[in-house]
Amino acid sequence: FLSETAAALCLSAGYRAAGDRMWQGLTLLFALLPCALVQLSLVFIHRDVSRDRPLVLLLHLLQLGPLV
Repeated sequence: FLSETAAALCLSAGYRAAGDRMWQGLTLLFALLPCALVQLSLVFIHRDVSRDRPLVLLLHLLQLGPLV
């Protein structure tokens, strides 16, 4: 997950250096939007099932799996 995001950011920097703003914007959109959507969904799940702590812990560990 982290390496994919880092590769997308490097690719976006390459597009910026080449002056291709459209591909830079699309690369950033497709790299950063899924990260934000996953975190937002975890916030809503955390609010909805606040009594079930093991499920919330599992969901956060799945999101941070590459770091663990």
